[in-house]
Amino acid sequence: MSLIKIRKKLLTVESIYHEGGPARTDPIKMGCIAVVLHNPYAGRYVEDLSQLVKDATVMAETLVPELLEALGGADKIQAYGKGAIVGLNGELEHGAIWHEAGGWPMRANLPHAKSIVPAAKVVASAGTRLQIPLHHVEACYVRSHFSTMDVGAIDSPRPDELLYALVMSTGSRVHERLGGLRADKISVGDGQR
Repeated sequence: MSLIKIRKKLLTVESIYHEGGPARTDPIKMGCIAVVLHNPYAGRYVEDLSQLVKDATVMAETLVPELLEALGGADKIQAYGKGAIVGLNGELEHGAIWHEAGGWPMRANLPHAKSIVPAAKVVASAGTRLQIPLHHVEACYVRSHFSTMDVGAIDSPRPDELLYALVMSTGSRVHERLGGLRADKISVGDGQR
């Protein structure tokens, strides 16, 4: 029996045309899919968290295709990240479950993904906003794709809940121009450069 009991799911897509500079005709799209679910470990210490890791991985395998579809398909995705907000009766380790459970399904659906999936997590009250980091899916040192997406819900997570989120982007920052390794210069293939 699965430990996953979802109260709600949120799907958000931002279309970014400009930030004061020249407007793009084809916007950068940033998307987030998040779920608010019951924390089966809230209020108590549990040594073995592996069952929630397994069940959350199965859940993520259904979330990733929905986010990809909202952003135009896997071939459009250039950056990604993940995050968790743990309600106050939980512990940070309940958010860390999402490292493996959320990260591997994203990478499995993106044919060129080699880079580690960056993450943020916090134990906090309902209404907390989390800045989830993103970087390039093929190489984490591609500076143009360092960004964040703001994620949260006014009523979530309640003390005995978790909010797990996955974020993706179809491009770099809209007006990136600070140099560093360019996406078209990725050559090492080690997920870093």
